[in-house]
Amino acid sequence: MGASEAMGASMDGLLIRYHYLRTIGRLPNLQNPSTFTEKVQVAKLTWRSPRMVRLADKVEVKKVVAEQLGPEWVTPTLYAGPNLPPRSERHWPVPYVIKCNHRSGGNHFVHTPDPPWSMIDRQVARHLARPYGRRLAEWVYTRIAPQVLVEPFIGSGDAPPDYKLFLFGGKFAFTAMNWNRFGPGGVQRATFDRDWKRLPFVTSSYGDYDGPDVPHRPESYEDMIAGAEVLAAGFPFVRIDLYEIHRRPRFGEVTFYPQSGLFRMPRQYDLQVGALWPEGMPT
Repeated sequence: MGASEAMGASMDGLLIRYHYLRTIGRLPNLQNPSTFTEKVQVAKLTWRSPRMVRLADKVEVKKVVAEQLGPEWVTPTLYAGPNLPPRSERHWPVPYVIKCNHRSGGNHFVHTPDPPWSMIDRQVARHLARPYGRRLAEWVYTRIAPQVLVEPFIGSGDAPPDYKLFLFGGKFAFTAMNWNRFGPGGVQRATFDRDWKRLPFVTSSYGDYDGPDVPHRPESYEDMIAGAEVLAAGFPFVRIDLYEIHRRPRFGEVTFYPQSGLFRMPRQYDLQVGALWPEGMPT
């Protein structure tokens, strides 16, 4: 490791300790991690696989998914490029979503033929120009060449439920489900095992569903799990996000750092999930 790389690694370690302490209330054990949130921090510091970059890139990953699982798993691309095209060329059928391939958040959901383009142009340009991943030492996002991605909106009114499958050593462990994204009361969250039994934790700082109705098991759940395990091969940990559209799985995205590993999961569950994480590096 050269001097500049060593300095960068040292700075990343300081950033990780600072944000972990600030968010979780204690310093992470990076030498001998035992919790899930600690192991995410170690992955941020040490995992440097080119496969991670391709899978985390919202444009490039579609090629991987189509090759390994089939094109029917992939949401069509209406446009992808280094910038938004001229306004005269933006004739995409509504509704659609404008996002950037190298970051999370900042998506624009367009439901009318004449959206507020001046605002969208400014925000997209800012997201493309601003480095992403450095603040929380998320290496993989700093290696993705930024692009704009436009896709059809795949919901019908509200966004479809989001199934976030957690896989360790290439094998499925549990699903964190988010639903009611745009509905009254905001996003609801719950966690389920393979038999759709609800588990007593959520992998988020944003709350747990406390209502009486547990969502139904998706009809394509076993297909989701099988496809996610194909994509997860060779990684000690990865999260594969999927939807169910017309009773079939639809790929969402891949992440190696859920919420950057910075959420207040009760320590007993943080330890239990951390114990699922096998030793080793991505292959």
